[in-house]
Amino acid sequence: MKLNIFLLLFVTSLISFSQEENATELELKDVTKESEEVPFAIVEKVPVYSGCDENMGNQALKQCMSSQISTLIGENFNINKAKYLNLPEDKVRIMAFFKIGVNGEIRDIKVNAPHIELENETIRVIKLIPNLNKPGYLLGKAVVVPYALPIVFTVENKKTLSKREQRKLDKKRKA
Repeated sequence: MKLNIFLLLFVTSLISFSQEENATELELKDVTKESEEVPFAIVEKVPVYSGCDENMGNQALKQCMSSQISTLIGENFNINKAKYLNLPEDKVRIMAFFKIGVNGEIRDIKVNAPHIELENETIRVIKLIPNLNKPGYLLGKAVVVPYALPIVFTVENKKTLSKREQRKLDKKRKA
């Protein structure tokens, strides 16, 4: 269990750092002309997560935000749900995408998971992320910042559902 949570947090931090790239002034101008949505990699001032010091530099704020989100996911995501979904005993990969709005709100959540129950659990946990203290900024203007969040864990000790439990799960999926 501790290994699963460690893997989850490790992969999450890797992805947040992989979202970084160097941007030229031309790219910044093009982005602001086309839309108010700016990738996490090129936003000038990253969104400020509750508990992070807004006076930190961008790199430190990115690390703090990633760490806070990883902790929230690790503490609240119920990986035991995967045991009852007849998934192969292996790594489960979930990709969650959401946007941080101009008021710091989490919105437009989209999830790719191997099972609808895991998608629902991911959405539930992402909705627990509090509004951020400050949105992202580019050229002094608040912008929408898309964010990608991977969740990876290993399914162990898979339990086969009884016929009754399987019918109940199937009924819940159809609803």
